[in-house]
Amino acid sequence: MIYSCPFRGACRKSCRVGPESCVFCRTEAYIKGGWILRKAWKIYNKCYVDINALQELYQKKLTEEPLSSDAANDNHIVAEGVTEESLNRLKGAVSFGYGLFHLCISMVPPNLLKIINLLGFPGDRLQGLSSLTYASESKDMKAPLATLALLWYHTVVRPFFALDGSDSKAGLDEAKEILLKKEAAYPNSSLFMFFKGRIQRLECQINSALTSFHTALELAIDQREIQHVCLYEIGWCSMIELNFKDAFDSFERLKNESRWSQCYYAYLTAVCQGATGDMDGAQLVFKEVQKLFKRKNNQIEQFSVKKAERFRKQTPTRALCVLASIEVLYLWKALPNCSFPNLQRMSQACHEVDDPSVTGLKHLLLGAIHKCLGNSEDAVQFFQRAAKDELCRQNNLYVQPYACYELGCLLLGRPETVGRGRTLLLQAKEDFSGYDFENRLHVRIHAALASLRELVPQ
Repeated sequence: MIYSCPFRGACRKSCRVGPESCVFCRTEAYIKGGWILRKAWKIYNKCYVDINALQELYQKKLTEEPLSSDAANDNHIVAEGVTEESLNRLKGAVSFGYGLFHLCISMVPPNLLKIINLLGFPGDRLQGLSSLTYASESKDMKAPLATLALLWYHTVVRPFFALDGSDSKAGLDEAKEILLKKEAAYPNSSLFMFFKGRIQRLECQINSALTSFHTALELAIDQREIQHVCLYEIGWCSMIELNFKDAFDSFERLKNESRWSQCYYAYLTAVCQGATGDMDGAQLVFKEVQKLFKRKNNQIEQFSVKKAERFRKQTPTRALCVLASIEVLYLWKALPNCSFPNLQRMSQACHEVDDPSVTGLKHLLLGAIHKCLGNSEDAVQFFQRAAKDELCRQNNLYVQPYACYELGCLLLGRPETVGRGRTLLLQAKEDFSGYDFENRLHVRIHAALASLRELVPQ
């Protein structure tokens, strides 16, 4: 078959998409990683176009040539040496990588878009979702991977990067539909139980989510990596409930068992331990964070080390550790998953902090809490205070750009302040640099501006 060679190339490239994407994401290797990814993309694109052309040829042949009833029911009529069943399976295989490319590139922050465009990558989110859906419903062996990719996108990526603005529940209907379709095929799947927990968490059903994550943990008895993902979510759900003891237990186990980022888990362990009131134990763990710092270019580990260093030099207090826990809940977009009573407890905890070095951070967190409570006027005032706080440039450089972004998003919701909101988003994007989680914020700004262009064409 003349199309077998490109397809084999696509299969090989499927195995390289992950590593090559990692190379691309390292700042010093954008061009090298980009060119490698470009090769993979060209093979995927050629295969996708060729298979579509063959499918069209096949359908044309069916309509042009009258068939007997027996032939009409035969799914194995050959078009150009390839059966319909083979074409559908091949398209399912190629659609997985093709869809992932489109979906990932569509979320690339603006500071990388010039490189992306130079290398000739497209980024159509709808095309990506459509291709992954096709792959998930195909008979190809990548169908389960495509299903997991869709679930990950709808329950993790969309809320984390705020691709739908303040609507943290967008995508849940799609995720529920996928789980419902696949429930019979995977009745005892730890991963599907994990995603059920993610949906429940996003719906603020934290107790139900914890039950699902614990069930997934038990089902994954021989799958260490899945166990760690479940433990991570159990830790986060416990923090959302302000149950710092259970959160500490989960993160401490991850610190001791996981190979992914012991530095980050050590920081979360110390914060939760301090929030329980065990300050001596917390300070010992804060001192461990620097020793576990291995990935120098990793923003999460850089953030963890900087924060832990402050607590190492200055004896932490329970109030500051609780504030630090609310800070990570905010940065990881978990505040919208919190109940109103817990949000009110967080607000009270923030007000109890009187350390002037964290005033800007406190105002940013209070703004985010009031936004989740629906108190827009109070949220605007706190975000304005955070954006004007100059002291945070020394201790929490990210506070001002994040405050500008949050304020801009709130103002976009009012017709009379859309222009001001857009200006603040651009200010957050262009006037600040070198702060923690800069790329993360750029993705969110990119999504907010894109949604604005859909409503008000430029």
